[in-house]
Formats: sequence, C-alpha cells, structure tokens
Amino acid sequence: MKNKKLLKRIAAPVLGLSLIAPTTGLAAEEPTAITPASDLRSTLDQLLSEHYVLAVNAMVKDYNDAPDEEQAYAALEQNALDMTPAIESIYGAEGAQQFEEIFVNHNDYSPDFVEAAQSDDTDMRAAAEAEVEEFTQEFGGFLATATEGNLPEEAAVEVLVAHEQDVINAFDSYVEGDYEAYFTHFMEGYDRMFDISKALSVAIVTQMPDNFEGSTADSSAADLRSTLNNVAAEHFALAVMSMQKGVSGAPDYDFATWAEDMNTEEFTAAIGSIYGEEGAAQFKQLWTSEHINAQADLVSATVAGDEEGVTAAKESLSMFTEEFGMFLATATEGNLPEDAAISSLKTHEDQVVAAFDAYVAEDYQTSTDTFREGYAFMFGVGQALGDAIVKQMPDQFASDMPADMPNTGLGGAAEQQTPVAVWIALAAAMLAAAGFVVKKKTANQE
Repeated sequence: MKNKKLLKRIAAPVLGLSLIAPTTGLAAEEPTAITPASDLRSTLDQLLSEHYVLAVNAMVKDYNDAPDEEQAYAALEQNALDMTPAIESIYGAEGAQQFEEIFVNHNDYSPDFVEAAQSDDTDMRAAAEAEVEEFTQEFGGFLATATEGNLPEEAAVEVLVAHEQDVINAFDSYVEGDYEAYFTHFMEGYDRMFDISKALSVAIVTQMPDNFEGSTADSSAADLRSTLNNVAAEHFALAVMSMQKGVSGAPDYDFATWAEDMNTEEFTAAIGSIYGEEGAAQFKQLWTSEHINAQADLVSATVAGDEEGVTAAKESLSMFTEEFGMFLATATEGNLPEDAAISSLKTHEDQVVAAFDAYVAEDYQTSTDTFREGYAFMFGVGQALGDAIVKQMPDQFASDMPADMPNTGLGGAAEQQTPVAVWIALAAAMLAAAGFVVKKKTANQE
C-alpha cells in the first residue's frame, strides 16, 4: 500500500474547471490557494504527472499490442510538446528549444523497453537503459543550469533517476504478471511526480521571486491544492484505466479496482481528518456506492450487452453528482457553492463515461483525447476545493500570505513579466486541444 504525504487538513475533491478562471480582486487580508506561485506548481503537477501516467500506459498498451497503442504514444509525445510554452514563458525560446530536444526525445526509448521484453533481447534492454542514464544526466544538468543552481544538479539527477526507475519497475512488474506490484509501483511513481513539481516550482520561484509577486510555491495552501490535484487526478486516471481493462477482459482488472480502493481509502481518511468520523462515513458511502460501484456496474452491463443495466448505472452516476455536490457544499459551509459543485461533478462523470463509450466504440482517438481533457479537468480540484477550505479555515493559512497579496492580473501586474497568465492560457489550451501528433516508432519496430 502506498504511503501518500497527505496533509492534516484536506478534503475530498469537487471536480471543477476553475483552473482557467482565476479569482481577481481579493482582499489583501484574505488567504487563498490561488497565487502565481501556486498556479505554477499546479500546472507542473498536471504536466509532469500526466507524463508519468501516459508513459506507463503507453508501454503496457504497446506490450499487449493494444488497438489504441498508436494513440497512447501520440498522447505521450503531445504531453511533452505541451510543456514547451511553459518553459519558454520563463526561460525564453532558446531554453525552451533545449528543453524540448531533451525531453521529447527521451520518450523514444520507451518502445525499446517494450520490444526488448517481447523478444527477450538483453542487448536492446541494455541499450535502452543506457539511454535512460544519458537522459537523466543531460536533463538534470539542464534543470540545474536553468534554475541557476536553485535546483542542484545532483538532486535533479537523483530524482530523475528515481522517476525513470518508477516507470521501468511498473512496466517490468506488468510483464512478470505481478499486477499488485505493477499498480503499487504505478502509484508510488505517480506520487513522486508531485514531489518533483514541488521542488522545481520552489526553485523557479526562488530564482525569480519578483515574477511571483511575493507568493510561495510551498505554502500550506499551495500544499493543500497540490495534494488535492494528486488524489483527484489519480482517481480519474484509475477509473478510466480500470473501465478499459474491465471491458477488454484484461488480466489485471481486479488489481486496477484494488488501486481505486486504495485511492478511496485516502479520500476517506482525508475527510475524517477535517470533518470527523461521521463526515468520513458519509463520504465513503456516497463515493463508493453511487460512484465507484456504478462505474463498475457500467462496465459489467456493457460487457453483458445489458442496455437496462447501462442506463441504471448512468442514472446512479447522475444521482451521485447531486448528492455529493450537496455534501461538499455543506461540508465547506457554502464556500464551495452547491450549484458549482454539482455542475463540475457532472462534467467529470460525463468525461469518464465519454472516454469509456468511445473506447467501446473503438474510437480510440476520441477516447484518448477525452482522457487527456478529463485528466486536465481534475486540476480544477486544487483551486476550487482548496480555496474553499482555505476560506473556510482562514486562520490556519493566514501565516502563508505575503505582506502584499499577489496581483492576479489587474493593474500593476501587466507591467511585470509574470507567468501566471501563461500558465492559465496553457491549461485552457490543453483542455481545448483536439488531435495529437501521431508518434512514429523506430525503424526496428516497424
């Protein structure tokens, strides 16, 4: 069972899209989870964690010769390309080009690990491992130089090595048929990406404090937002993965649902830490019976060709959005409005179902596109619910605030080289993106 670094004060997510709608005109004394530094960290949370999910997913699909293998690799490549505007907004065109050359190309050795496993080619495996070593050294050096040493090269290389080993460990466990180890490694590696985004965002803010208007990337409010990003996006990824595995009869389906259960337990413990045992029990009942179980029922009914069962499962999901939206609004004492919570929950459930339905219909491009959109959508969690909790419990977050509250885009902010608008625009562009570059495999794969 994985060991997440959950905060003492976190709650279950409301599934919101407010990442692309920053709050403006905040009172100077009002604590908030929405600052330029927190926006930076949240965007890195999204891009880096999605990279990890897509990398592992693409390798497993490739190993199984899955029908959506091509789309999985294309999504992985597009994720890397999506990072370039963010890097350019901070380090300029030259830095962005150098980043892209290193980071995009490092995805090329993923298929080599797969082919080596399929053919038991030890020489190819050794060559792929050598490429991993070269990447970690080169990219670690790039990060240390770009951040002017605020992220030390040794530390950067160390965490990159750990990340690459997470991907390899997860894939190797899958190949060995040890599916519990596969999902354990998957979840541990997923968590590590949020540690990386925190370290990198803190280094950038430390390097360029004026660009972030006195806000910090490691405040307790930013930590809360990032933790919510983590558990909410993981839920979405595991839900879609398990539903695909269920309808295709994958041998690791039971372990995918086990991983979902682990995610649910974390949510439940988090709710209990804020709202007590009664709130935790209410959460778990709603989250499991009308949400997780309903998604599993949808899979079973689809496999059986039971149209009535499909309709019943979708109705249960609709009921969940109403009841859970009410629960969140009540728990946050209205700081998260009920209408907004229900609307966002409905969008989330629609995205899960749309990704699943497209997969069943063998429309793999739409399924992959919807997965990316839905994954990005979950990062509204940190902003919407995180800020609601901060406003509900302001005394616990007041010490995080700078002497002058960060300007979120009005007045004097326009005169500064602040990247917050770039992060928001990038997030919006990712949500709206449609169509991905098709990844071409290496010649020896063709």
